[in-house]
Amino acid sequence: MTETVKRYFEAFNAGDVGGMLACLSDDVAHHVNEGQVRVGKDKFRAFCEHMNRCYSERLTDMVIFEAEGGTRAAAEFVVNGTYLQTDPGLPEAKGQRYVLPAGSFFSLRDGLITRVVTFYNLADWQRQVA
Repeated sequence: MTETVKRYFEAFNAGDVGGMLACLSDDVAHHVNEGQVRVGKDKFRAFCEHMNRCYSERLTDMVIFEAEGGTRAAAEFVVNGTYLQTDPGLPEAKGQRYVLPAGSFFSLRDGLITRVVTFYNLADWQRQVA
């Protein structure tokens, strides 16, 4: 199952939303950092489109872990980003660069991701772009 997670992150780094969606179940539950749970590929796609307008990000130093049985996985990585367009409720975007440790947790079923949970330190990000 780590192959699915690897493909998901490869698609992320390529800016390939369609490739990310191909790794997800139709009923994927996306737990957004500091946000609400969004269910379904359409909501995931809308989230990605919004993020791609506001941020340019590349993930590095990726380490992927898989639980026995292949139904859960986790990844630790570093987000290297540029804040492109002001995200409502957040500081003004002026092309600020940031580097932020982060992690994601996954549930998997039948070779697809059914749950994505991503965490990072929002206060750290805000300090970096202020």
